Amino acid sequence: MPTPTPSTTSNTPLGGSRWNTFPATATTRTARDFLTATEPLLQGVIDANANALTAADVDVLEAQIHATLALGTRETSLPLNLGPHSTSAARELGSQAEAIGRELASWATAALKRLLDRRIPLPAGPLVVRSHCYGHLLTPAAADLLLGRRGGPVAMQLYNEWLHQVVLLRDALLPFTDWQDVPLHITPTGLRHTEAARDAFLTELLVRRIRHTSIVDFAHQALTGTSGRSGYGFDAPGGTALPAVLDRPPLTAPRHLLTWRPDPTVTEAATYVPELEDYYAAPRTLVQDLPPTTSPGPLTARTVPGPVTEGTRTAHIEVTRNGATTTQVDLGQALRGHRFARHQPPAAEGTRTLDPSDSADAWSVLRAPGLVWAEGTEVTLSTTGQDDLVVLALLGALYPEYVTLRPAGHPTVRTAARTSPRAAS
Repeated sequence: MPTPTPSTTSNTPLGGSRWNTFPATATTRTARDFLTATEPLLQGVIDANANALTAADVDVLEAQIHATLALGTRETSLPLNLGPHSTSAARELGSQAEAIGRELASWATAALKRLLDRRIPLPAGPLVVRSHCYGHLLTPAAADLLLGRRGGPVAMQLYNEWLHQVVLLRDALLPFTDWQDVPLHITPTGLRHTEAARDAFLTELLVRRIRHTSIVDFAHQALTGTSGRSGYGFDAPGGTALPAVLDRPPLTAPRHLLTWRPDPTVTEAATYVPELEDYYAAPRTLVQDLPPTTSPGPLTARTVPGPVTEGTRTAHIEVTRNGATTTQVDLGQALRGHRFARHQPPAAEGTRTLDPSDSADAWSVLRAPGLVWAEGTEVTLSTTGQDDLVVLALLGALYPEYVTLRPAGHPTVRTAARTSPRAAS
């Protein structure tokens, strides 16, 4: 994780215009810790009401936060319409938004109930925070509570700031499968440093097919507070953010999400980039021209990062046969192949199946010059009986068009015929 700032906080007490005690030099917080740090704003809402809030009011604010963080509601802060024609990236990020939103709303409601009975002291006096309107729509009941006779401008602006910080929190966590453990970069203004990057990220998500590099760029801003160079992952002091498939089965792993992997030995920032920026320019080997392998054997694999050069690095999947002979596949191309492959059940007639359990077939693909190409023929890659990283390496050795991942256990089809072209996405 990014090197945490020491837990010392500012000497300035809570109250007035100060709703947190984050150090001026920034710090890191997990989702739960950050949400806890926003609780003084909720306390300010309670204190600013002309009449004390009741349990019934908690129900109103609970409905509000659920509506704000949900998809498809009138009050949603993420107007992402998902359907059968949505891209895989939109579906994955939408599922993240729903799951994270439900959990954050649950934590927030529990905090509000607790604050009614156990007040947070504000030594510097009642909170009065100026929070500009960010377009977060209120439910009619919440608007009546916060702007009507029970509330007023002070209560409304405190709640608006809290709601905006929670929305920024939800969105900063969207790229990560392990979102509860991600150490977010926090400044004295909370997560406001993510606003510009968030706007660019959500605009691309909502209006076009979002690029993997855009997801990585936004994740970099959320974890480090800075914009990084475009790539498929990154190192930051304390850990590495790389696609989730590296420790999950390729057939079921997310294609577009990252996993944060803490590693105290990582001390240097770097962006992971593919060896080939443009894989269209890579040399190709026709699959029918692959030489036979005379001594098949079990294949194992591991990832091997390269050195950092001017802030970037490449990495490889190193595949070993019989514990001795090795070959390498660029990790960036393997991850690209995983994103582009179709994940569907059994191969149809008229396709060629490459089965990683057939080491002769797999080894020939991995050792071929450039990318193995079927020249318009669908290639179905079986996941039967092989190391997940070997399957990922094969995806990196195949030209990323007309490739389908097939679950283990389906019949193998070994005929070949031309199919209609399908563009990689």
